[in-house]
Amino acid sequence: MSITSKAIFSNHSAAEFSGQALEIFNFQAINCAVYHQYIHHLGVRIEQVKNIEQIPFLPISFFKSHSILSTTAPVEVTFSSSGTTGMSQSNHLVTDVKLYEQSYLQAFNQFYGNIEEYCFLALLPSYQERTGSSLIYMVDDLIQKSKHPQSGYFLYNHDDLFSTLKDLKNRKQKTVLIGVTYALLDFIEQYEIHFPELVVMETGGMKGKRKEMVREELHEQLTKGFGVAAIHSEYGMTELLSQAYSLGDGIFHCPDWMRVLIRDTNDPLSLIEKGRTGGINVIDLANINSCSFIATQDLGRINPDGSFEVLGRFDNADIRGCNLLVQ
Repeated sequence: MSITSKAIFSNHSAAEFSGQALEIFNFQAINCAVYHQYIHHLGVRIEQVKNIEQIPFLPISFFKSHSILSTTAPVEVTFSSSGTTGMSQSNHLVTDVKLYEQSYLQAFNQFYGNIEEYCFLALLPSYQERTGSSLIYMVDDLIQKSKHPQSGYFLYNHDDLFSTLKDLKNRKQKTVLIGVTYALLDFIEQYEIHFPELVVMETGGMKGKRKEMVREELHEQLTKGFGVAAIHSEYGMTELLSQAYSLGDGIFHCPDWMRVLIRDTNDPLSLIEKGRTGGINVIDLANINSCSFIATQDLGRINPDGSFEVLGRFDNADIRGCNLLVQ
C-alpha cells in the first residue's frame, strides 16, 4: 500500500481526501477478503468506482462475525465492544496500533490543543471492568502523556474525584473529565461543583444501568451539576480507529482523515443530501488495515457546514459504543 501514515494524517483538501479514499478503496476491495466478497455480491465492479459517493460501505455487523483485515501482518491488539448480556461482541483486529495512537493524539490536538497542558480524569467503570476496550487504551495513553500528577481513573471513588476537581479548579488547571454517561449522573447526584473551565466529555450509553435519556435532558442535568456551559461528546466505536468530537449541543466534527456520509434508510446503497436524516456511513482513513468504509447502525444528518448530529439508532440495533443516546 503506497499511502503512508504521514499522508493519512495530513490536512486534506476535499479533493485530496477523495483521492486517498479511492486509493484505499481499491486496495481494500482486493486485499480485504470479506469486503471483496461483499462488493462482489452487490454486483459492484471495482474499476467503475470513480468517486467516494460510489464506494460501498461494509455493514458494521460484519465485525461480529468475520475477521476484517486487509493485510497479512500479525495482529497487535484486538479491540472488542462491550458485549452487553445477550449481545455478540464486535472485534476489531488491529495490526498497527500506532495508527490508532496517532489518530487520537492528533485529533485531540486538533480540537483541544496540547495534551501536556491538561489533567485527565476518567470515570469509566463499565470500560475498566472488562478487557479489550479501545477507549481505555486511549485514556491510558492520554493520562500518561499529560504527565500531570493528578491525572487518573476514579472508578467509583466519587469523594476523591470531587476533591480533585475542587483542587484543579482552584489551581486554574485545564482539565478534561471523560466519563460514561450513567457514572457522570451518579456523581452529580452526590456532588455539585461550579467549574466553568472544565471539559466534561461524555462517552454515551447507560450500559443498562439507567434508563436512556434524550440528549437535551441529559446535557441539561450535566451542565447544571458540573457548572459548565456545554457538555462535550465523543463519537467513536470499536470498529473505528478515529473519533469525531462535539464541543457542545451534540454537533460533531470529524478530524481531517474522517468523513461522515448519510445513506437512505430505504435504499442503503444510496446517499442522501445534507439536512435529511438517514443512516450514518463513516470513512475512516486510519482503518487502512481493516476496512475504511463502515455503514453504522446510527441515524443522523449532516449540517450545511459539514458537521453532523447523531439522532438515534435503527430499530433492533444493539445499544452499544460511545455516545449512543436516544434522541
